[in-house]
Amino acid sequence: MTQTDPRPDPTGFRAGFAIGLTLIAASLFIGLCALGVWQVERLAWKRDLIARVDARIHAAPIPAPGHADRDDEYRRITVSGHFLHDKAALTQASTVRGPGYWVMTPLRRDDGVILLVNRGFVPPQARTRYERPQGRVSITGLLRLTEPGGGFLRSNDPAADRWHSRDVAAIATSRHLDHVIASYFIDAEADANANALPVGGLTVVHFPNNHLGYAITWFVLAAMVAGAYIMVMRQRGPDDRA
Repeated sequence: MTQTDPRPDPTGFRAGFAIGLTLIAASLFIGLCALGVWQVERLAWKRDLIARVDARIHAAPIPAPGHADRDDEYRRITVSGHFLHDKAALTQASTVRGPGYWVMTPLRRDDGVILLVNRGFVPPQARTRYERPQGRVSITGLLRLTEPGGGFLRSNDPAADRWHSRDVAAIATSRHLDHVIASYFIDAEADANANALPVGGLTVVHFPNNHLGYAITWFVLAAMVAGAYIMVMRQRGPDDRA
């Protein structure tokens, strides 16, 4: 009577192991390489963005547009009109001068359109003691997109007039200006008088660009996976012969 060996076939087990290991290693290698390629593409996009923004910042100012989108952010623009100081809002700010407030003041153009102007920074002790120019003024600055919702891990509270971000629509609504105000705000340039409050020209234009480091990391991990796979497969040779 012939008896069947209950032990598993080591040859079949090793073949299945090799196939499974190959599939896993291939999937990891392809995925990590894809992430590396994606970061290289992001690097090219980020460098192009930085170049375009730098060109906008140093270009001659253009008249303030009626509407703006992402392609308009950080353009130098100019506008003339009269400030509505009684409708200004103070939003929380953290600057190189320390914590304080941005003075967000509506400006009415001659055609009746209102734009929100970030006149600059004031420290907490000067929140009611800053200059309020009267008459017609001309403002040059950078076009900035609205910052809805809030900031500093806090939501804006229009009812209490507490603002943690420069939310154009919310500020306009709280001042009953929502039907005549542009959808962006202007970061005013520095005033000729360095001691004047508010202090303009404190816009920080910085785009983190770590994509090259991320790309290298993904490609190195892919190479490590390939190296580990080759090492394991080579070490299987003596075991199979045994």
